[in-house]
Amino acid sequence: MKIVKRMLDLKLPRHQTTFLWGARKTGKTTYLKQRFPDSLRYDFLKTDLFLEMSKKPSLLRERLLAKDKATLKKPIILDEVQKIPQVLDEVHWLIENKGLSFILCGSSARKLKRGHANLLGGRAWRYELHPFVSPEIEKFDLLRALNHGLIPMHYLQNDSDCKKSLEAYVQDYLREEVFAEGLTRKIPAFSRFFDAFAYSHGEITSYHNIARECGIDSKTVKEYYQILIDTLLAIRVEPFKRRQDRQVITKASKYYMFDVGVAGYLTKRHLVEEKGTEFGRAFEHFMLMEIVAYRAYSKKDFVINFWRTKFGHEVDFVLDKGKIAIEIKGVRRVDKTDTKGLEAFTQKYSPKRSIIVCNENEKRIRGEIEILPWKVFLHELWAGKIL
Repeated sequence: MKIVKRMLDLKLPRHQTTFLWGARKTGKTTYLKQRFPDSLRYDFLKTDLFLEMSKKPSLLRERLLAKDKATLKKPIILDEVQKIPQVLDEVHWLIENKGLSFILCGSSARKLKRGHANLLGGRAWRYELHPFVSPEIEKFDLLRALNHGLIPMHYLQNDSDCKKSLEAYVQDYLREEVFAEGLTRKIPAFSRFFDAFAYSHGEITSYHNIARECGIDSKTVKEYYQILIDTLLAIRVEPFKRRQDRQVITKASKYYMFDVGVAGYLTKRHLVEEKGTEFGRAFEHFMLMEIVAYRAYSKKDFVINFWRTKFGHEVDFVLDKGKIAIEIKGVRRVDKTDTKGLEAFTQKYSPKRSIIVCNENEKRIRGEIEILPWKVFLHELWAGKIL
């Protein structure tokens, strides 16, 4: 597989420990091998190692204390650390008493939190690796990204292999991340919920409607959504609210799948051209993933919201508490009807920038609204010019 330089810049001072989270197959192991080639590595996906450490977590301490000092100066990598929560007590002791540093890599912190595992009391930094983003790919192909998704292996595969990989990925993820980890015992109910989520993702969520469709109660639906958040399978976007306004929707959230290709597979979507309703939904989803990844990699802790009124005015993404308003339109020509929501928001809240991201060829300005081709928007985003 082609080596791709990732945007994540994981820098650790000596003696500093970090968690590195990311959904499966986002490239965490490959990234760490490239970034820390000389580090000791313990992969708890290996059955023999998993069984040994599960029965006796102190083996980690005993084995590390037997290593030479030069080796221990480098951070020690524990891969899939959520599989053995008890090992974090040993990590804590080694940090405090021997000054060692660790990179604790995994795909979900939920099992650690639910099991009241030792999360090192603020001693560890937190990084997250996302699927590919546009600046990481030399000749970025939008339609390929929307169909294949941006999980590294999937994006780089041919169409037929990618389809098989997506199918295996979804089935394995459900089994390994949710069922095998014991995050829910109601397997049929969760499977029905997951299908319902796939078709409703990116829309305002009605827990009651999804509960009725899946044959479960609303409280369980909320718990299932939280499982998706904790296992990095989904992202929640809350409504924007600055002041009391009865005409603005403020209580319902939106949820998006973590990868546009996985969402497309679940909804049996295949795009053949850059137009139409399905393209527009996938295009919006892709843009959100770029914004979310930029926020993580740039370490700029801004809030991402959406805005919608009861009259139907809407802005897809409101960033940094209303400073930036962004509407995503999968069209080749933005007309008057496409700007109504953004105009209403701009008039009410006066953001610093009001932007429509679209498929036009050239940047232009209509009143207070900037109309940006998606390539221009992404260039500005990753250059730090949007936020």
